[in-house]
Amino acid sequence: MNKALFLYLILTSILISCNSKEVKKVSETGRKTNEVAVIIDDQLWNGEVGDSVRNKFASPVIGLPQEEPVFTLNQYPVKLLEGFMNNSRNIIVVKREAKSQFRIEYNEYANPQVVVHISGKTVQELLDTIQANDSLMITKFRQSEIKVYQDRIKQDSLIDTKNLSEKFNIKVAIPSKYKLVMHGKRFLWYKKDITSGNLSLIFYQIPLKSIKDDSKAINRITHIRDSIGRIYIHGAVPKTRMITEPAFSPYISKTKIFNKETFETRGNWELLHESMNGPFINYAIVDQPNNRILVIEGFCYAPSKQKRDLMFELEAIIKSIQFLKKK
Repeated sequence: MNKALFLYLILTSILISCNSKEVKKVSETGRKTNEVAVIIDDQLWNGEVGDSVRNKFASPVIGLPQEEPVFTLNQYPVKLLEGFMNNSRNIIVVKREAKSQFRIEYNEYANPQVVVHISGKTVQELLDTIQANDSLMITKFRQSEIKVYQDRIKQDSLIDTKNLSEKFNIKVAIPSKYKLVMHGKRFLWYKKDITSGNLSLIFYQIPLKSIKDDSKAINRITHIRDSIGRIYIHGAVPKTRMITEPAFSPYISKTKIFNKETFETRGNWELLHESMNGPFINYAIVDQPNNRILVIEGFCYAPSKQKRDLMFELEAIIKSIQFLKKK
């Protein structure tokens, strides 16, 4: 009887231990936005491999008025791996090993989490693997960060989307700190005040043929947003209005939002005749079923702050859009 009880206690202890590991594995991570933990030994970090990681993942964000890295990198030696694997959302593990490999694991040590494992026998193998997969890794990290932020704001109070659904037949998860400050026939402007500045989201629509997928697309987008600035976005001083900063050429790329072809434009705005400026991100979404292009733009005015994470907030909100069924 004592022997049976002893075996029962051992089995119970093992089961409890396994369950504890499972709970730890899916515990919520709480790191800052756009941080990446790089698990790599100092010798590699201080050499060509570290340079390659920094060049790819800490390169300047496109469209900001001052240099800020795409990700904030935090390096830790491999011997400290376990503690930081449990507490980081985005992780790159780089090791010199006999087996060369590249793999991405999701929620391996915590939830949510993206872990990239890179190994190789030589420095050149490591460099080749990073070079071949850098775009994929950046995409996965950014997608994860956007989802984390969207899940976070959905837990807070959101604005009533009645205006958006009535005017544009869409739904967007916008935090309640954003207030409707202008209401036009085909135009909405939401603004959130922050310390020494503000964040803005504007919505409007234009005819489907307004922008074509050709070399003149960027000129058309710039012209349209400057026209919107002339009509709706003015400063306190008379005859001031928002324009696309002419000294800073905007960057345009193609993406998809809600599975719709989209022109993404990043650049800087300024207030004509006033010393106010900042970055903007403009999404022109080609909505074929409704014979229109829906434009959603986020821009910020924050002269005393870094702007990467402010613009990331606007991007994450915009990408929460849902197109509703026709009534």
